[in-house]
Amino acid sequence: MRVVAFNGSPRREGNTATLLAAVLRELEAQGIETELVHLKGPLGGCRACFKCMENRNGRCVQEKDMINQCIEKMMAAQGIIIGSPTYFADLTPETKALIDRAGFVAMANGCLFKRKVGAAVVAVRRAGAIHVFDSINHLFLISQMIVAGSSYWNLGMGLAEKDVERDGEGLATMRTLGQNMGWLLKKIGDE
Repeated sequence: MRVVAFNGSPRREGNTATLLAAVLRELEAQGIETELVHLKGPLGGCRACFKCMENRNGRCVQEKDMINQCIEKMMAAQGIIIGSPTYFADLTPETKALIDRAGFVAMANGCLFKRKVGAAVVAVRRAGAIHVFDSINHLFLISQMIVAGSSYWNLGMGLAEKDVERDGEGLATMRTLGQNMGWLLKKIGDE
């Protein structure tokens, strides 16, 4: 059993990475293999060229960035976590590029992410996180994935790097998310 998590923040050791690490620790405690991938830009957005629909090879025709490597990791995993900080009440451009291009390739190739377990993780200073949370979950839902929940929306509050370490409720939410995601993966894996 494997879960891949994507950090859509340009801060490699920032709040989004801290929150994702809290979820991954819970999954690892349940014996689930995890990987944290830091999205490195620049990542090009979807060009609506429809070559993925034409080629149907599980790849985006844009080859100069890491998105195809991310798609491969998503296909190989049973669980996918996407994390983003909140930028003006929205996703980072890196996170949006991953969602649009991976989502389009998955749909073009027979719903590659169908019945995988997904979870969104959001870092926020004050407001706008629910929009980011919804945007990530839209990918999971249109991809016919199963979304893991927690005891609250999957977000943590902080501005400077590591500020979320002082958000006890946010970290507890991440731990519960990891526990629930692990439980769900095991239940699905039993079938």
